[in-house]
Amino acid sequence: MAARAEALGLPVEYLAANRLTGLRNPDSRIAYREAKATLAIVVAPPTKLRLQPIPPSADWRFDLAEGCPAHCQYCYLAGSLSGPPVTRAYANLDAILDNLPAYLGQGAITSTQADRAHEGTTFEASCYTDPLGIEHLTGSLSAAITRFGAWDAPVQLRFTTKFAAVKPLLGLAHNGRTRIRFSVNVRSASRYEGGTASLDARLAALRAVAEAGYPVGLTIAPILPVPDWQDAYAGLIRDVSGALAGVTDIDLTFELITHRFTPGSKNVLQGWYPGSDLPMTETERSRKLTKFGSVKYVFPQDLMQSMRTDLTEEIRRSLPQARILYWT
Repeated sequence: MAARAEALGLPVEYLAANRLTGLRNPDSRIAYREAKATLAIVVAPPTKLRLQPIPPSADWRFDLAEGCPAHCQYCYLAGSLSGPPVTRAYANLDAILDNLPAYLGQGAITSTQADRAHEGTTFEASCYTDPLGIEHLTGSLSAAITRFGAWDAPVQLRFTTKFAAVKPLLGLAHNGRTRIRFSVNVRSASRYEGGTASLDARLAALRAVAEAGYPVGLTIAPILPVPDWQDAYAGLIRDVSGALAGVTDIDLTFELITHRFTPGSKNVLQGWYPGSDLPMTETERSRKLTKFGSVKYVFPQDLMQSMRTDLTEEIRRSLPQARILYWT
């Protein structure tokens, strides 16, 4: 990884210990920018080898990295990771991948569902990062895809991305055991997704990986009540249909995720993006408790139901071959 960065002419500093200093600038916006521009190559701690379920996406979550170089104003990592938002890539990749077979057949999230059991034991690699966004520096995603492709077992690697640099993945021997999903939103929400690939680039990448034989998916997230949201999301789904026109034998899924926030994530995000107009007014939301007892704010039930109905019906009209895995 360090050699890749040096080959690109990027400055590389070797530290004496697994600790970064100097990133806590008193101006939080400067600290944020500096952290977002920093990739740390570290060793994943032993806790990372004790996998956790990741409902409703997959049986197990494993991490190739933590943190993301993008600048999404709704980023859920704001409430999940502590300290400056440095991206930390894990160097002990072999240990991480060698650990996965111990979890084969042990899942209780997707591999026990009748309509998803054919996917085998599922492993999510993009819970705390966008692995494609840093693949040119790490190579970890290609290594994971190749490992799963050679794994003669009922398994599936899953990741989702807002980037489009899929060319290094197209020739890999994936053997249909990796599902590549693209996180997309309506065009009017693009202002909330700084530093990511454009929607058109993501849809072109979707077509490319589908033509390369990968199972593919769309994660529509976070669903927002933008002006004329019904037409906007219908247009997005039709754009997806157009991007895949003529591609045969597609294994296509959708995951539909509405916007939500916690008091903690709202505070962090407003510090990072003080000028954002992302709607996060508590009085316009429903207050819910998570399974851990913490508070989150979601859309009112009538709006949620209307969104769910409209998006589901449009997917069934425009892409009847697609499976909708979940709505949340």
